[in-house]
Amino acid sequence: ALVVRFLTKRFIGDYEANTGALYSRKFTIDGEQISLQVQDTPFVSLEDDTDSICCQEQINRSIYWADGFVFVFSITDYESFRLLRPLHQHIRRIHPNANIPLLLMANKGDLLRARQVSSKEGLQLATELGGTYCEVSARESCEGVHEAFQQLCQELSRSSSSCNGEKRRGLHLVRPKSPNMQDLKRRLKQALTSKGKSATTL
Repeated sequence: ALVVRFLTKRFIGDYEANTGALYSRKFTIDGEQISLQVQDTPFVSLEDDTDSICCQEQINRSIYWADGFVFVFSITDYESFRLLRPLHQHIRRIHPNANIPLLLMANKGDLLRARQVSSKEGLQLATELGGTYCEVSARESCEGVHEAFQQLCQELSRSSSSCNGEKRRGLHLVRPKSPNMQDLKRRLKQALTSKGKSATTL
């Protein structure tokens, strides 16, 4: 929902399950246009009775080439918050020395009565992991989501400038090519069509 909000400014409650798609978008930072690739990764979960994560190989490939990370959790689901620390540890094993920008994004900020994760807990974890923290509602507004991504892009821009173009060593995976936005538009159209059909049958 957050990726769709960021890319299209629209919110759709029901759409295809996360397929791990990769999207490109032009973004303007401090007057300079950059090309941003957003990898919408599949769901990550904790292994039974452990603090180790269970994730698809596609996620590992994404971790290898990513220049920054957005950790998304729901303020109404403590389990989604609990897996962030093990996920960060997994990333650090792949990039032990890299200084990669990280954004912790708490979604469903409109459901305060169902909150299970406090703002204080989110902020503390972000500080511990060396990232920034924000709370948004993909349902209510695209502005907060857009501002959060923009903040991350600014950090990425500063990080890449300080590296002077030096690439991370030991990484041999090729960055995947982004499809155009046609696939996302198709998915949105399908979701809207099926939503409309459901509404007429009720």
